[in-house]
Amino acid sequence: LMRPPEGCRSRGVVVGTVTLCLAAGWALQTPGGVSLVVPQPNINATVAQNILLSVEYSCRGVATIEWKHVSSWGTTSIVEWRSGNYINISAVYKDRVTTFENGSIQLRNVGMRDAGYYFVTVMEEHGSNAYGTIIVNVYEIIYEDLHFVAVLFAFLAAVSAILICFMWLCNKSLHLFQKKTTHKLTASTTEEIELETIEC
Repeated sequence: LMRPPEGCRSRGVVVGTVTLCLAAGWALQTPGGVSLVVPQPNINATVAQNILLSVEYSCRGVATIEWKHVSSWGTTSIVEWRSGNYINISAVYKDRVTTFENGSIQLRNVGMRDAGYYFVTVMEEHGSNAYGTIIVNVYEIIYEDLHFVAVLFAFLAAVSAILICFMWLCNKSLHLFQKKTTHKLTASTTEEIELETIEC
């Protein structure tokens, strides 16, 4: 059994250590490289509104972004695209989605079915991924202002009806008063004519 010379063994340990350090340094220098920030994880919207599902990602390589919607009606793929390349929008969202370079999407004309969880996945070409979630609540438009206008309109209509009745009564009373006055004047004129006839 031959032993390697003492210098070769220590040289092998040094080379191994240096290689290990270089590999660790390279691994630290080039991390998975994907980071994702979701500035507004909860969005409240009303029916027919446009909403922005805003995210911001960064990575060293080319990223693929994918958005999915999960609700009580099931899971739907919205859009998937690779930065600078193709965009694949689901037929359900064809005319309602706009994509942005930072990974955000805009959803136009939301309805009650658009409420739920929106999951975004950013996949880097080297295999590292980042995930984000946005909760969207969609509310029907509350017609409080319309209710107020309807009540005000009904009140004004009632007041107008009362005023019209009051004016009609005033007009009728005035007409009766004029009739009586005319009758009295006619009576007094007739009396004067009769008096003049008697004096003659």
